[in-house]
Amino acid sequence: MTILFFFLLFVNILSVPALADLTDDQVAIVKQRLAESANASWELGVEAQAFLELDSPKYSVTTSGAKLPPSSANPPSSLNEVFAIARNVISERGAISNNPQPFIQDVSSGDPPSVGVAVILANLTNQQSSDGQNYRQAILNQFNYLYTVPRTDDGAISHRSDELQLWSDSVYMVPPFLAYYGVMTKNKSAVAESYNQIRLYRQYLRDQNASSLWKHMAFGTNQDTGHWSTGNGWAAAGMIRVLGTIKNSQYASSFKNEQKDLINWVLEIHDGMYQYLRSTNCFGNYANDNSSFDDAASATLLASTAYRLSTLAGKHNYVHLAERTRIALTAVSTLGGGPANGSFAAMVHFDADGWLLPVVNPLAVGELGSQSPEAQAFVLMMQASYEDWARAGYKGINRGTRSGTSPSLSLAVSFSAGVALVLVLFF
Repeated sequence: MTILFFFLLFVNILSVPALADLTDDQVAIVKQRLAESANASWELGVEAQAFLELDSPKYSVTTSGAKLPPSSANPPSSLNEVFAIARNVISERGAISNNPQPFIQDVSSGDPPSVGVAVILANLTNQQSSDGQNYRQAILNQFNYLYTVPRTDDGAISHRSDELQLWSDSVYMVPPFLAYYGVMTKNKSAVAESYNQIRLYRQYLRDQNASSLWKHMAFGTNQDTGHWSTGNGWAAAGMIRVLGTIKNSQYASSFKNEQKDLINWVLEIHDGMYQYLRSTNCFGNYANDNSSFDDAASATLLASTAYRLSTLAGKHNYVHLAERTRIALTAVSTLGGGPANGSFAAMVHFDADGWLLPVVNPLAVGELGSQSPEAQAFVLMMQASYEDWARAGYKGINRGTRSGTSPSLSLAVSFSAGVALVLVLFF
C-alpha cells in the first residue's frame, strides 16, 4: 500500500505544470507570428506599441522615466520595425492631401489612430528624408479627421465613422494618440482632450451595477452591452498609455489631478475584473458570465497593466495576480527541463507554432478563436512589463508570496521543499 501511495504521488507530481518563463527564442517566435499576421488597423497599432515596449523601452511611454519628447537623433535599429509599420501604412494610403483623413481607410474612426505613435516617431526621427513619406501632413490629417466623425452631445468621439457608437476598445486607440500628439506638438489642449475622452467613455461604459466593469459598447446598432474581458483590458491599457505620456512629459505638473484619476480608474477596472479571475488564471471571455469560455488574451493584457501600474504609479494591488496569470500561461506540461529554447512543444497555453491559446476571435468577440494577432501583442506587452517590474525589485509581490522574492522562485522553492519532505519520509 505504501509503495502504491508513493507511486501515485509521483505520477501526480509529473502531471503538475512546471514553472517556466518564455525564453528569448520563444519571445522571438511570438513576435514573428504577430508580424506575419497583423493587418487590420488596430492590429498594426498594438503591434507597433508592443515592439516599442519590448525592444525600445526608452521610446515607450509606458516605461517609467522615459523622456518625452524622446531624442530625434540617431534612433536605434530596434525602431526599424516600428518605422516599417509607419512607412507601410502611409505609403498604402496613397496621395496625402491637406484634407482631414485617417491613416487607414476603415469603417472604424477609432482604430486608425492606434498607429499614430509609430507615425509620429517616424516624423520625429526624419524618416521622410530616406523614404519620401509625408508623415507630418498625415499626422495632421488624422488629428483633424477625429473632429469630423460623429460625437455624443458632450463630445465623446465615436468609434465608428458611419454611426455614433462607443466601444471600450477605443480608449486604447484614440486617447494615447491625442496625448502623444499633444506632447510632441506642444498642444496642451490635445493632451487635455486625451484625458477628457477617457472620462467620457468611462461615463458611458462603466456599469455601476456590475462592480464597475465596462460594457463593450454603447449606442448604435448591433450593440454588445456585455462585460467583454478584452474590452476592459483595452480600456485599462489605454489609460496606462495616457498616464505614462503625461507623467513623462513637460505637462506632468499641469495634469496632476488627471493622473490621479487615471490611476484610480485603472484600479477600478482591476477591482472589477480580478474578482472574476478563474482557477485557470484566465478570465472568461465575458468576465462575469460563468458560461463563457476561458480567454488568455484578456488575461495577458490585464496582467501587463497591473505590472505597469506598479512601475508607473507605485500601485502594486494586483501584481500577485498578474504573476499567477503569467506563470500559468508560460508553464510547461511536465517537470524536467521543459521544452527546448525555441520550442512550444510542451507549453500548456501555446500551440506548436507559438500562438497563445485559448483566445477570443478578435473579429467575432463572442467566439473562440485560434490565431489572434492582438493576443500575440499582449504576450509581448506582458513580457516587457514583467521585466520592467522585475528590474524594479518585484514590488508588491508580498501580497501573494514572501516579500522581496520572485514569485516563480517562491513557488519553485515551496514545491521542491514538498518533494524533499516526501522523499525524507519515504526513505
